Amino acid sequence: MNRKSRQQQVIKAFEEFLSTPLETLLQRHLNTETSAALSLFHDVAANVPAYKAFLAEREINPATIQTLEEFQKLPAIAKQNYILRYPLADLCRNGQLQACDMIAASSGSSGKPTFWPRFFTDELQIATRFEQIFHDSFYTDTRRTLAVICFTLGTWVGGMFTTNCCRYLASKGYPITVITPGNNKEEILRVVQELGSAFEQVVLLGYPPFLKDVIDTGIACGVEWQQYQIKLVMAGEVFSEEWRSLVGERVGSQNPCYDFASLYGTADAGVLGNETPLSICIRRFLAINPDAARALFGESRLPTLVQYDPCSRFFEVQDGGLLFSGDNGIPLVRYDILDTGGIISYDAMLQFLAEWGFNPVAALENSAQAKRPAIANTTPHSPLPTPHSLRGIHQLPFVYVFGRSNFTVSYFGANIYPENVTVGLEQPGIQEWVTGKFVLQVKEDADKNRFLSVVVELAPGVEGSEDKKQAIASSILSQLLRLNSEFANYVPAEYQTPEITLAPMGDFEYFPIGVKHRYTRQ
Repeated sequence: MNRKSRQQQVIKAFEEFLSTPLETLLQRHLNTETSAALSLFHDVAANVPAYKAFLAEREINPATIQTLEEFQKLPAIAKQNYILRYPLADLCRNGQLQACDMIAASSGSSGKPTFWPRFFTDELQIATRFEQIFHDSFYTDTRRTLAVICFTLGTWVGGMFTTNCCRYLASKGYPITVITPGNNKEEILRVVQELGSAFEQVVLLGYPPFLKDVIDTGIACGVEWQQYQIKLVMAGEVFSEEWRSLVGERVGSQNPCYDFASLYGTADAGVLGNETPLSICIRRFLAINPDAARALFGESRLPTLVQYDPCSRFFEVQDGGLLFSGDNGIPLVRYDILDTGGIISYDAMLQFLAEWGFNPVAALENSAQAKRPAIANTTPHSPLPTPHSLRGIHQLPFVYVFGRSNFTVSYFGANIYPENVTVGLEQPGIQEWVTGKFVLQVKEDADKNRFLSVVVELAPGVEGSEDKKQAIASSILSQLLRLNSEFANYVPAEYQTPEITLAPMGDFEYFPIGVKHRYTRQ
C-alpha cells in the first residue's frame, strides 16, 4: 500500500467512526453477521501469505467456501499451528509488516513474547466497544470525564490500546480527558486527588485486583472516593458479583450495573466483547440464583458474561471451546484462543430468564429510577419497555467465558503457567523436599483481595516447616519474575510472593493417589 492510499484509508475510516452514531454501528449485525465472516475469510485467503499456505497444506480451495456451513468446517487456527509457524510479516496482509503502525506483546509460558501488529483502523473498531461503555453505562456524552489509565504501559497491549481508544472517543466529541499513570499506585492516587474534582466523574481503567488495591490504599490514605463519582473499566479476570458489590460500596456506587464494565479482551485481537448494563444485570441475577446459572451455563460457577458485535468478532463454539474470527493487523479466521465457554442469542437469553421469572430490562429500568443494584426479582411477565428507551439495551448476542482451557490462571491480568512454578520447585535445595506436584490457584481473602496460592506436595518422609515455606515461595517467585514477563510487569510487588501450603504426599484434597493430577484450579 502506497503512502497516498494508506492516507485515504485512514481518513475514510476515521470519518466513518466520527460520523456514525453508536446505535447505527450496533445494528449492522442484523443484516450482515454471516456475510462479514465469509468476506473476511475470502479476503484473508487471498491476501495473507501465511493463511494461503495454511489452506494449501490442507488442500483447501477457498473458492469452495461459500456458505456458513462450509466456513464452519474449516480447520481452526491457533498459536501453535499458525501464529508460531510462520514469519510475522507473512501473518499480515500482503506479507507487509510495515503496513501496521503499532506492535504489542503478550507473554507465553516460556516468557518469550508473541508480537501482535495492528494498524490505526484496527483500533477504531475496538474504540466502539469503549464507546458502548462510556456512552451507555457512564453517560459520558453529558458528563465531563477524567479517564485514568491504570493498565500497564509499554509494549503490553492493555495500556496503550486503551489510551488510544479513549482518545478516539474524545475526538468524536465526548468530553473525555485521558491521563496515563499506568500501574503506579501512588501516581494514580495523586492524579485522582489533584484533578478529580475538576470533572463530573472519574473512570479508572485497569485489572480488577489492582483497582481494588488502589481503592483500598486510597481509603487508608483518607481518599474520599465518593466525591469523584468513580466508574470502573476492567479486563483480564473473572470476578464475583460479591466482589463487584464490595468495591462498589467502597467507591460509593449507587448502581453497579451502570458504574462497572468488564472487557473480554486479548492481545491477539483487542476487545472481543464487553459487559453492558444488561449483561451485568443478568449476571447479578444469576449470582443469587445458582440453579438458574447451572441450567444456563452447565455449572453453577459464574463465567464472565458479555455481549459482542458479530460483525466485528464472529464467535463459534467447538467442543466446548470458543473460536472467533476478526480483522486485525494479523487477521484471524476461526482462531482458537483456548477459552472455554459458549454463546447465547439475545432472544434465547431473555426467553430463558423469563422462564425463571426474571425480566432484566424491567429490572434495569427500576434500578435506573431507584439508583440501586439491579438484582431484585421482577414480575415474571411484566411487559418489556421499548428496547432503546434505556441505555445499555442492545439486541446483541452474548458470549460467556470460563477462562483458558490450557491450565493457566489469570492474576492481575497476567497468565500464569504451571511450567513457571515447576521450575521454581526444581531448584537445588528445593527439589529434595517435594515430589514436583502442586496446585496453583488464585484465591480471595475475607476482604476480597486476591492472592496467589500454591499447594505443594512434600516428598515421602519430609516434614513441613515455616523455613521450607519461605524458601519455596522465594524460589517460585524468582522463577516467575525470570520466566513470565507479564507477571513481572502486571502484578504489583506486594502481591507477587505466593502463599505456600505444604501438604503430605497423597493428600486426599489436593493429591489423591490414582487420580490424574491437575496443576491448576479455577
